This record gives sequence, structure tokens and C-alpha cells, in this order.
Amino acid sequence: MLPVTFIEDKKRGHEHSQRDIKEFLMAYVEGKVPDYQVAAWLMAVNFQGMTDRETIALVEVMLHSGETIDLSGIPQFKVDKHSTGGVGDKVSLILAPVAVAAGCVVPMISGRGLGHSGGTLDKLESIPGFDVHLSKTEFIDLVRRTGMGMMGQTEEICPADRKMYALRDVTATVKSIPLICGSILSKKIAEGIDGLVLDVKTGNGAFLATYEQSRELAQNLKKIGEHFGLKVKASLTDMSQPLGAAVGNWLEVVESIEVLKGGGPRDLREVTLHLAAWMIALSGIEKEYAEGRQRAQKMIDSGAAYDKFVEMVRDQGGDVTFIEKPEKYPKAPVIKAVTALKSGYLHSVDTTAIGMTAVGLGAGRITMEDRIQPEMGLLMKKNIGDSVDVGEELAVLHAPDDDSYNIALRKIREAIKIREDQTDPPELFYETF
Repeated sequence: MLPVTFIEDKKRGHEHSQRDIKEFLMAYVEGKVPDYQVAAWLMAVNFQGMTDRETIALVEVMLHSGETIDLSGIPQFKVDKHSTGGVGDKVSLILAPVAVAAGCVVPMISGRGLGHSGGTLDKLESIPGFDVHLSKTEFIDLVRRTGMGMMGQTEEICPADRKMYALRDVTATVKSIPLICGSILSKKIAEGIDGLVLDVKTGNGAFLATYEQSRELAQNLKKIGEHFGLKVKASLTDMSQPLGAAVGNWLEVVESIEVLKGGGPRDLREVTLHLAAWMIALSGIEKEYAEGRQRAQKMIDSGAAYDKFVEMVRDQGGDVTFIEKPEKYPKAPVIKAVTALKSGYLHSVDTTAIGMTAVGLGAGRITMEDRIQPEMGLLMKKNIGDSVDVGEELAVLHAPDDDSYNIALRKIREAIKIREDQTDPPELFYETF
């Protein structure tokens, strides 16, 4: 099968066979198919989609394109969480220690930023010394000893996904439902987990902005995950504005610490507790969601979740003094506010524009080669439905220089709409199935 024929088949909307998918992707992993041909195929999939059979085959091929992790020696139920991504979504940093403190076992292979959405690995690596590059043996030992581990893909685990993940980020092919399913589920199944809680975002800051698309993605992830033997819960949660206040890697770590200490923004706390409750229930530690939520809250109130976070940072080589005293961290050269030009109520936020503004400040990558500046980003000061007076802070920008600040200032003002009529804040949760 010639790569160009494979690409042409999908461009015309034809269904691939599992054999052809395997042949094409394995040739890519082996360096026999170049990035530009895979980019062309990704774009064809983005427009034409894939059938359930193709998506299952895609997951199967990506999963077995490399090694998997065998956690069968750990007798407890292993559960993970995955978010489809959004602006300010730092839930994994809080959720994993909360769930482990509650008794869950949480092996977590995470990804880097895609498009306007920051990645868990980028946030973790903003902690000085934190090592996400664990070997399989190190990861298994860490999960066995502590109940948790957070790492990136090794070259051996799902190499087809690892290569395509970076390519999708810079070719505008992030939003394809089958590609999202293939990427998420191949990594999660490779972890050796038994259960998965999915946080599928919906709203203008989600990769799939319409509710119908988000629901379709959640249903597909659940259906295909269960096909591979996982117990799956999928929740649809809001992303019509940034989650929490912080957008930017180190800023989000600081906000996560605040939540683990019992503070932080209400929306971030609520989403974290909601997802933790389902992880606890799936694991069988509590029978019902409500009991799981209460248990998760107790882990924060008692300080057990914060202690687990500190333990995780220490175990993975991070400097815990920055967790204990975040003010030690280097500051952005320019820290200035964006103020309101008129009074009224915050009516809407272009959340994707907020995320891309943070990327432009250095909090993310525009090209695959870009280096992230972890101290850059922004803090949102108002939420949808809040009253706003002239001169009040809408956001505080952490910028590398005045020029970057001025560009971001204009973008933030364009992204935030203030009107005279009052509006209600959006719901945080929609459906769970």
C-alpha cells in the first residue's frame, strides 16, 4: 500500500482496513513515512472522519505500536482521569493527590499543550527538578510504593501517538473526534488501568465548541474505552470561560496548591471534587457518587491531599521548597493589569482567545520547537455574570516585555464582552454517563 494511495482513500471518504492503518502508522513510526504525508492524512481524517471500526483499529494500532505498562502486580483497582483540555484546566495536579489520599491508585500518563490548551506535563515541569521522564520500571515502582505516578510518554509507549500528537498541534487537526479518541485511549489503555473518568469540555474554550460535538466525543470515548475492557464514566463540563483564574504553567501550579490547601477558585474546586468522586466510586472505595465527593472533600480539609502532592513532587525529583514557598519562584519581567473601559456585567469570554493570548506571552508553543516560559501567563479577575466598574481589573498579565504586554492587553479587551444587562454564570456540569 502506497502512502499516497492511503491518503487519497481517506480524502475521498473511504473506510480504511485495520491492516492498512497498521501498515501506514508503523511505517511512520519506523521513519519510512515522512511528517508531511502524515499531516496530509490527518487533515483528510479531520474532514472525513472515521467509522467506529476504523477508530477501534486506530486505538489498537497506536496502543501496540510500542510497549505497554503491566500493573497486574498491583492488586488494587487502577483508575485515571483525562480531560479533553481547556484554558486554565489544571485539575489533574489537584485530582491525583486527592484521589490517592482517598485510597485510589492513580497511574497517569499525561500530555503536553495542544493549541490553546496547556498540558499537564508542561505544568509539572514548571516545578524545578520535577522529572516526568520516567522509565517503565521507575513508573511501576512509584505507583506500587505511593499509589500514584505522573509521567509523559516514553519513546517505547504508544510511539505512533507521541509522534502524531506533536504534529496535530501545529497542523490544525486537534479537533477530530477519532484522532482525539485514538490519542487519549491508546495512552490510557497502555497505562494498565482498570477504570477511566473522562472530563469532556464543552463551550467556546473547548476543542469541540458545540454541545453536540462534545457529547458525541464523550459517547465515543466511553463506547470505545469499554470495548477495550475499561470501566468508564464521562462527564460534560463547562469551558465557556477559563477554569479557575490562572492561565500559564507556574501560575496554575500555584493555584493548584491553593485548592489543595482548601482555598482557590470555587469552579476549580467543584470540578475537581466532581471528578474525584467518580474515581473513588469507580474504584469501589465508596458505593455512591455523593459518598465519594464527601470523601474527596475530607482529603482536602484534612491536609492529606496536599501532603500527597508534596510527596509526589519529592518522589519525582521536584524541589518542594517551591511548593511550600511559591513566592520564591522567578517572576515575569512585566506584571500589569488589564482594566475595564466601561461598567456593566461580564457577559461573555472568548476562552480560546484567552488561551492563545497566554500562548503568545510564552505560556505555550506556537511551533514544535518553541520553549515554554513557565512564569508567563495571566490571572483572570472576573467571571461571567460578575459586575464590573470602570477601571476595575479584568486580568493581570505576566509578560516577558512591554511589547508583549501591549499586544496581550488588546487581545484580552477584545475577548471580554461587558454589557449593561446582567447575565447568569454558566453551569459547571451538564451530563455524566
